[in-house]
This record gives sequence, C-alpha cells and structure tokens, in this order.
Amino acid sequence: MASSLPPRSSASSYLKKENAGPARRPMGFKVAPRRNVLSAISNGEANGGTPSASVDGGGGGGGAAEAPPVVEFSGREDVDRLLAEKMKGKSKNDFKGRCDQMSEYIKKLRACIRWYMDLEDGYLAEQEKLRGSIDAENARHTELEAQLSNAIEELKAANMDLTRRCRSLEESFNKEVSEKMIAVESYEKEKQGREAAESTRDILAVDLERVTHDAKRFSEQLKMVQDTNKRLQEYNTSLQQYNSNLQADASKSGETISKLQKEKSVMMETMTTLRECNSSMSNQLESSRVSQQEAIRVKEELRKEVECLRVELKQVRDDRDHSVSQLNSLNLELSNCKEHIGKSSKEHESLSTKVSELEETCNRQQEQIQTFQKHLAVATEKLKLADVTAIEAMTGYEEQKQKIKYLEERLSQAESQIVEGDEVRKKLHNTILELKGNIRVFCRVRPLLGHDGDSNGPEGASISFPTSVESAGRGIDLINQGQKLSFSYDKVFAHDASQEEVFVEISQLVQSALDGYKVCIFAYGQTGSGKTYTMMGKSGVHHKGMIPRSLEQIFMTSRSLESQGWKYSMQASMLEIYNETIRDLLAPVRSNCFEMNTSKQYTIKHDPHGNTTVSELTIIDVFGIGDVTSLLEKAAQIRSVGKTQMNEQSSRSHFVFTLKISGSNENTGQNVQGVLNLIDLAGSERLGKSGSTGDRLKETQSINKSLSALSDVIFAIAKGDDHIPFRNSKLTYLLQPCLGGDSKTLMFVNISPEASSVGETICSLRFASRVNACEIGIPRRQTQARPFDSRLSYGTQPRAYGNIVLAICYYATKKLAVGTATNLVNSIRGH
Repeated sequence: MASSLPPRSSASSYLKKENAGPARRPMGFKVAPRRNVLSAISNGEANGGTPSASVDGGGGGGGAAEAPPVVEFSGREDVDRLLAEKMKGKSKNDFKGRCDQMSEYIKKLRACIRWYMDLEDGYLAEQEKLRGSIDAENARHTELEAQLSNAIEELKAANMDLTRRCRSLEESFNKEVSEKMIAVESYEKEKQGREAAESTRDILAVDLERVTHDAKRFSEQLKMVQDTNKRLQEYNTSLQQYNSNLQADASKSGETISKLQKEKSVMMETMTTLRECNSSMSNQLESSRVSQQEAIRVKEELRKEVECLRVELKQVRDDRDHSVSQLNSLNLELSNCKEHIGKSSKEHESLSTKVSELEETCNRQQEQIQTFQKHLAVATEKLKLADVTAIEAMTGYEEQKQKIKYLEERLSQAESQIVEGDEVRKKLHNTILELKGNIRVFCRVRPLLGHDGDSNGPEGASISFPTSVESAGRGIDLINQGQKLSFSYDKVFAHDASQEEVFVEISQLVQSALDGYKVCIFAYGQTGSGKTYTMMGKSGVHHKGMIPRSLEQIFMTSRSLESQGWKYSMQASMLEIYNETIRDLLAPVRSNCFEMNTSKQYTIKHDPHGNTTVSELTIIDVFGIGDVTSLLEKAAQIRSVGKTQMNEQSSRSHFVFTLKISGSNENTGQNVQGVLNLIDLAGSERLGKSGSTGDRLKETQSINKSLSALSDVIFAIAKGDDHIPFRNSKLTYLLQPCLGGDSKTLMFVNISPEASSVGETICSLRFASRVNACEIGIPRRQTQARPFDSRLSYGTQPRAYGNIVLAICYYATKKLAVGTATNLVNSIRGH
C-alpha cells in the first residue's frame, strides 16, 4: 500500500506540470524532457516492483488473475475524471477489496501514463518538425534580408552615381550658363562697338559731306579767280598795246606817260596780290583734295571694319545658336536624368513595397507558430503599432504644418489688428478717463496690524463696504457714534486687497505715459495708513509697490512695442520736499544726516507747455528695471524718516519720483513725450497723538502746512476760483501741472481702520471726495506725427460724439464688470 502511493503523486504532479508547461516553456531552446521519469516508472513496473504485483501476491488465492480492463483516454476530461475518482463503499477493514480497487486504479494510472508518453512523443516529434521549419524560415528570412540589403546597397550606389552625374551635369550646365553669359556680354560689347562704329561712320559721313561742300565752294572760287586772271591777262595785253600806243605817242604828252606809268605800277601790284591769292587758293585746293582723299580712305577702312564686324556678329550669332542648342540638349539630358532618377526612386519604392510584403509574409508565418514564438508575435504587433503611430504622426505632422501655416497667417493678421487696436485702445482709454474725470480717487483701507486695537473702539467707529450693484467696489461706509457716513470713489480697496489687485486698476493709467501723456499718481493719508507701502512696497514679489510695478510695466511694454517700430529713451529723477526745502536724492555727494548741502538752490519752473523742471536736479538715463531699482534703493536709504508715537518709521518728507519718456516710431514718423510722476506724500498727523517735539515738531508743522496748502488748492479748484494758490507751498507749486493743467491725475487716499484714528479718517475721506469732484483741464498728448486716420472722431459734432459714446459703452461692457459698465454709462449720460 505504501509503495503504491508515490506513483499516484508522481502522476498527478506530472499532469500539473504538463498542463503548465506550454504556458511557461520558452521558445528557441530545448527543455529537458520528462520522459526519464515515465521511463523509470515503466521500468519499475516491468521489474516486478509495481504495486499491482504486491497486491496480487498478497491475495494468496493462487488462482488465475483477471484480465485488466482496457482503459482508453481521449482527452483531459478523462484524466481529470480518473484523478477525481474515489473509493467505493468498502469498510476500513476490508483490505482485500481496497487492494483490488487500488490495483485497478494503478492500472488505469499506468494506462494514463502510457497515453501521456505517446502524447509527449508526438509533441516532441512535432516540436522537432516545427523547429526545423523555423530554422528553414529563419535561413530563408536571413537570405531575403541579405538579398534586400544587397539590393538596397546597389540602389544606394546607383543613387549616388546618379547624384554624381546630376551634380556633374549641373556643374556643366552652370559652366555652359556662365559661358553663355560671357558670350552674351561679349555680344553686348560687340554690339556697343558696332553702334560706336556706326556713330563714327555717321560723323565721318557728315564730315565728308561738309568737306565735299567746301571743295565745291573752293572750286567755284578757283573758277572765279581763273576768270579774274583771264580778264587781268586780257587787260594786261590791252595795257601792253596801250603802252605801245603810248610809247608811240610818247612824244605827244610826257605827263600822260607818267600818269599811265603810275597806273601801271598800281595794276602790277594788284596783279601781284591776285597771283598770291591764286597761289594760296591753289594750296587750299590741294589740301582739300588731300583731306578728301584721306576721308575716302577712312571711309573705305570703316566700311571694311563694318564688314568684318558683320562677319563677327554673324559668327557670334552662330555661336549663340550653337550654345542655345547645346543648352537645350543639356536640359533634355537633365530631364532624362531626372526621369531616370524618378524611375530609380519608383523602383526603390517598389522594392520597399516588396520588402514590406515580404515582412508581412514573415509576420503571417510567425503568427502560425506563435505558440512557440510569442515574443516574435508581440514584437510584430509592436512594429505594426509603431508603423500606425508613424503614419498617424506623419498625418498629424501634415495637419500641424497646415495649422502652423494657418496660424502664421492669422498671426500676421492679428499683429496688424493689434497695431490698429492699440491706437483705438489708447483713444478709448483716454476718452474714458476724460469722461470719468481727470482727477480719479482710489481709497485703500489698511489691514489691522498686531499693535493696533480693535476697529470697533470705545468711540464705536467701524468701517464697512456696501454690496449693492451701484456701490460695490466703489463705496465705503463709516459708522461713528451711531451716525453713518457714506463715501463713493472711483475704486475702493478693502483691507484684504493685494498689491497686484491695486496695480491692475492703475496699469492703464501708467500705460498713458508711454502714449505721450503726463501722468501723476500720489498717495495721501495720515501717518501709518500705508501710503509708503502702497507706493514703494516691501521686499518680496507679492509686496512690491505701485512705483516698482509701474516701472516694470513701462519697460516691458516699451520692449514689446519695439516690434511695431517704437524706440524709447527714459530719464529718471528723485527728490524730496523736507521742511519746504527741495533735496536731490540722486546727488552724487550728500551727508548722512538730515542737514543737506545747501550750496545748490533748487527752483521749480513751469514752461508754457505745462512741463515742469527743477534746476540743478540730477537726471539719470535708465535702460531697464535694474537701473531704476538701484536708484530707488539709494533714495530709500537717504530719504528722511523718523520715529513717532503713531508710526515706528514715519516718512518726514514728500517723495517725488519722475520718469521722462521720449518715444519715436520709424514706421509712422510719430514722436511722443510722456511724463510719469509717482509721489509718496508725508502723512498728516495731530500733535497730540504723535507726541512730536524738537525737530519732529518742526517736521510735523511743515508737513501739515504743505498738506493744508494742498487742501486750499483743491478747495479753490472745486469752487472754480480765478486765483488758485499754488505758490503757497513747494508741494502745490510742484504739482501745479498735475492739479490744474492737462495731466492725468490719480490720488490714493489711505485710511487706517483703528477706531482711535476715526477723526483723521473722516477728514481724509472728505478731502478725497473734494478731490474727486474737481474738474481740471483735458489731458493733451505731447506728440508730433502725421495725422492718424481713425474711425473715431474727436470733433464737436453730435454724430462724432455719439460714435465715441457708443464705442466707449461697447468697450465698457466687453472689458469691465457689469457694475462698472453701468456706472460708466450713467456718467456718460450725465456728461
């Protein structure tokens, strides 16, 4: 019984391994066969060590054994059924019956093992057969790859040969073209020489005609001289006869003879003169004949040269025709070469197609044996996916190419639209600012600090912000001793507003400086209300103030406008007004204490165009935000600050930063000049709360005096007085163009949320309301350019004004919030 158990466990483990074998059996190498185990079991049974022999021997019956039943296995189900078979109802003590059942079971297992052995032999034979077919296919595939590689190499060599031939043909073609150009140039030179020869011939023909005419004239004169000579000879003969007569009659009258002798002498002199004239005329005639002969000779030479030139011209034309024919033949040969190259490329493509077909054939063959080469099938699938991905990538590349082309066209259109839209934006923005009022007021509430008390103090003051549509973001309510005070400004920032949110509201105003306007932004409020933090900020990206952010935008926008042809140059200056004295914060030499070098007297001057200058003030050219940042740090270290009971570091002077901007556009010929003034005013404070004494007391009195002068100026402007007291303070006189001129002005009113500061808060809010109600001059753009053709008109006609209103309403509804747009439309209707 004990000896019969191991074969059953071996058979079951063998079945399990045989079932799991194909799943993990690798391809391409042999696996050690399990035939040895089965052989060992079979041999053991043949040697009499089988359980069935011991079972039969243990029977003790000595009778004839029954013939074993024939068991046939047709599949896995029969094997599973055999393994799942259990002992039938025998008692535990019936060992003989159990041994009989065991022997029958062992016989069935033996038959199962034989079936598995036969099955394994078939698998091995089929495996050897498939391995042989795989080797044959691999050899065939290798041979095909070698043939294809040889064909590809031959094609590459042919392609290189054709490329060399094409290159040589191109070189010969270029050489022929250069020779043709040389021949054409020589032909042009010959043509010019022929034209010069023809012109020379024409000139010589004219000279010949003139010489012929002179010769005719001289011959006529010679005939006249000959006639005169004949007449003189006849006269001479007559005189000789008369002389003979006179000699014959000499005796008659001596006086008559002497008279005749005198006449004879005179006539002889005349004859001599005529002879000399005749000889000179003969010489001229000879010279004329010589020149005529020379002209005839030159004419003959020129005629011969013209004939030679004609022959050479004919030869050049023949050479040109020959060169043209050679060029045509070269072009024909080049086209034949291109066709040959195209045929070669087609043959290369056909070979590539054949290669792809052969690869597909190989893939199909590999799919037939994928049970043995699954990794090859997976690689083929990956290759197919890679091909599909490559095709999709190529398709996507073409689509992206088309998209890029379309986007480039759209980009060029958008750039032109940006230029036009930028001009429209500038005009709309400036018109909106004019309709809103030239002095805009923003209110900002400082958050509570650690050393501050509760905003609801013993006086019962508190700050709230209305949430209605009309007042959202523009109103602020202050409740003091049960009385509610409401104020409304262009924008109100709560205590949780960030520096970025505040700057977004003034960014377009800063942009106006680049457009050629004068812009002024100043902060007003009591000591410790956050003016310096609003304007200058602190260290850190999120805490930068309005001045650094404005300068960053100016330089960034100026660089972006370079693509539109704009070039800007900028100059910066910084000063402070301390105790009604102007101090240059960028002066190269100054002491560390508050006492300044008074050797320079700074005076404020305004020209008729509204430009402000301070004499002897240091002005530095700046080219980037780094230059301005270093200047701001230098000014911050030198600026006058002090400690009071209201603020640990209180600004004791009015800080003024000025940036002059000059721009020119080479494309439009436009020149602009803008000015950006950024001012941090010293804080107003009450002596009882600040506890200032000594120098601090003097500083506080000077600050309050200048701020009172600023209030007087604002009140005078609000009332419409004829006289505005700008000269009552250095601060108001410096701000005269911003408060009463053609500048765009914005005031920040900073308030503290402390209940103990409610009095100063109410005064600041009322002063801000007065400022917001002021109407000053219309801002003017300082520019010189050709007239800009725009669809908007700034005339005084109702139709033009209506177009402006409609454009602004559309701009407001598109770009602004609903409440802001509604307020803007209402303000337009009011105007």
